Amino acid sequence: MNRLPDYLRKKMKILFIGYNPGLRSAELGHHYAGRSNSFFPFLYQSGLISEPLTYEDDALLLPVYGYGLTNLVSRPSLGIKDLTKEDYREGAALLLSKLLLYKPKIAAYVGIGVYKNFSGRHHIKPGLQEDPIVTGVVDFVLPSTSGLNRMAYKEKLAWFSKLKDLAERKGGLS
Repeated sequence: MNRLPDYLRKKMKILFIGYNPGLRSAELGHHYAGRSNSFFPFLYQSGLISEPLTYEDDALLLPVYGYGLTNLVSRPSLGIKDLTKEDYREGAALLLSKLLLYKPKIAAYVGIGVYKNFSGRHHIKPGLQEDPIVTGVVDFVLPSTSGLNRMAYKEKLAWFSKLKDLAERKGGLS
């Protein structure tokens, strides 16, 4: 099964960090390609991007908007229930090294569980996190954009809008 490429560079405005690629994403070779995944619609509807894009445009996020893409675990799976403690341990170490090397302004964790499994912290709520994992990198937790997440669409979208507001305060999106 294909592993997805990371889209990383120094001075990223936002680094979006997912759980791991689903099988459809791995098959198609693009981030957030699940049929019921709302990641790209949320980016557009919140104003984080200025034109509607799809998973096929994932490589444009970095050069056009300064947004990177990576995952906590690189191994594709049918679902997060198929991930092991070792997957999380290895993924967390690698993600920490990426954050230290690339130092995005904001690390946006796409799913509360992503942040829990990376940070080892409990009782996480969406939004700005008080103690960042990496000094100088703001941690912001978004709800999962998977269609399996039962949170209301408008509520998920509202968190993306809050991320946009934070990004504008932290140095602009242009």
